[in-house]
Amino acid sequence: MPRGTVPSPNIWSHTATYEIENRAVDPDGRLEAAIHALVELPGAHLLDLGCGTGFHLPGFAAAVGPMGSVTGVEPHPDLLALARRRTKAVAGVRVLQGTAQDVPLPDHSVDVVHARWAYFFGPGCEPGLAELDRVVRRGGTAVVIDNDGSRSTFGAWFRRGYPHLASPETIERFWATRGWTRTPVDMGWRFTSRADLEAVVRIELKPDVADEVLRHHEGLEVDYAVNVWSKVF
Repeated sequence: MPRGTVPSPNIWSHTATYEIENRAVDPDGRLEAAIHALVELPGAHLLDLGCGTGFHLPGFAAAVGPMGSVTGVEPHPDLLALARRRTKAVAGVRVLQGTAQDVPLPDHSVDVVHARWAYFFGPGCEPGLAELDRVVRRGGTAVVIDNDGSRSTFGAWFRRGYPHLASPETIERFWATRGWTRTPVDMGWRFTSRADLEAVVRIELKPDVADEVLRHHEGLEVDYAVNVWSKVF
């Protein structure tokens, strides 16, 4: 494992369930539309930081097209292998081992950076932000997707499950003072079975909190708000 790797509590230990979560996220394409409104993807050299199993890499490859390229960076060896297997036949994609604090790419070589629920969670991610400043070309854009703990059903669950984390106000101040712009998105979860919903909730929340929220939540959908933080370098 590369030095400085920050463990993930969900995808590292529950890869198959996280795949279910990825498929349930953003069923109406609102998050994807927000990202596409913020960045120019055709022809871009795109970096997906913390790409996990490579779930988003094929879609990015299609979006950047034959004149662009996609690089996934992931520290965990097992996830790295899965991402490479997933993209083996996808042109223009490579997957490298590395961390957000130590990206294995040259200076100013990237047009777009995408980081979704990976490393960049506010205070404490300053080394990764310095690395973004190194690898993104001038005029390039980075987008960071994270939970919005100030609203939505999942936001309330998240605050209950992780009360020790920085407050939404502290996190917003952290990004704003560094020149990042907030785009709020109501994306949602939509599952095909109750079993899938419950399995995903249980990898995202502590057991007692998961038990409590599942007792009171009906159906297969969860309203879920995120923040897309973006910056032009």
